[in-house]
Amino acid sequence: MTGLHMMTDDVIAMDLLMNAKSGVRNYAMAVTECATPEIKQILMKQLDEAIDSYEKISTYMMQHGLYHPHQIPEQIQLDLKNIQTAMNLPS
Repeated sequence: MTGLHMMTDDVIAMDLLMNAKSGVRNYAMAVTECATPEIKQILMKQLDEAIDSYEKISTYMMQHGLYHPHQIPEQIQLDLKNIQTAMNLPS
């Protein structure tokens, strides 16, 4: 946990968003490769929940100015700032 106090809310939020997006992608791939209808139904439910979580996280971030998916220049500047913050964390 050393060095985590230096992480900003926007770095943490973006990490959470990227993990949520990865979960959506992984569930979607799993749905296409499942062997039984029962497993597919379970995975589809999990996928729907993962999509809902991603939507909530991204909406929160947009409302708080932490994510600008429709304003690319602003998002690039925010990404560069987050990269710099992450690079300055102690290893």
